Amino acid sequence: MAKATTYVSKKANAEGIISWTDEENNIWQKLYARQMACIKDKACEEFVTGLNELNLPQDHIPQLKDVSRVLMAKTGWQCYQVPALIGFTEFFRLLSERKFPVATFIRSQNDFEYLQEPDIFHEIFGHCPLLTNKSFADFTQAYGEFGLNASKEDRVFLARLYWFTIEFGLLDTKDGLRIYGGGILSSPGETLYAMHDSKAQRKTFDVVEVFRTPYRIDILQPIYYMLEKVSDLDKIRDLDLMALLATAKEMGFHPPLFPPK
Repeated sequence: MAKATTYVSKKANAEGIISWTDEENNIWQKLYARQMACIKDKACEEFVTGLNELNLPQDHIPQLKDVSRVLMAKTGWQCYQVPALIGFTEFFRLLSERKFPVATFIRSQNDFEYLQEPDIFHEIFGHCPLLTNKSFADFTQAYGEFGLNASKEDRVFLARLYWFTIEFGLLDTKDGLRIYGGGILSSPGETLYAMHDSKAQRKTFDVVEVFRTPYRIDILQPIYYMLEKVSDLDKIRDLDLMALLATAKEMGFHPPLFPPK
């Protein structure tokens, strides 16, 4: 997870305030406006509710302490400033402590359409609204605890669970397909592809199948797994995930649905 990056996170001052430039705030404003239009009638109800509760500014980058104030009151979570990329152990530890890692930089205009590494827009807009939801918040913490105690080998497979839920999860609801994964909700291209493209495979969520499914971070996802509702994460949290991971290993892994890098 920790690898080279061209971005450097900004540090907060003694009062917890990060100074953003007019250009950076303008990038946030454009990203926010574009994605709000894109996810209309596509984001799940829990995300929309959380976004309203956070009341994020539209014309400038929010301060982490303001987002944390709402999260702490709702589910006991807070935003935690980190460098652009962190290692698995630190990532799992922070989640287990209900601290959501946020890299405090925003993409440049050159990377406006796509950024491989998560910036503050992805983390705050894509993920934090659902951290106001108890099921999502509890699942995210439990995932951190599980990963913290897993072996290095098993963490590779656990990453798939995070990828196909928190990052790229879909819901098959009574009102139709909806999005809850932050990797989709913060990307216009992924939003439209995941919801409407006939080439995308959308399968009912199964933990063993998720563990068996490889992914790549730099492409539109060839496959998405669907829950019925966000509260289904409670059931996943209560499973014996280590036993299911062992089953996945015994069964073998699916061939990737994408070419090698």
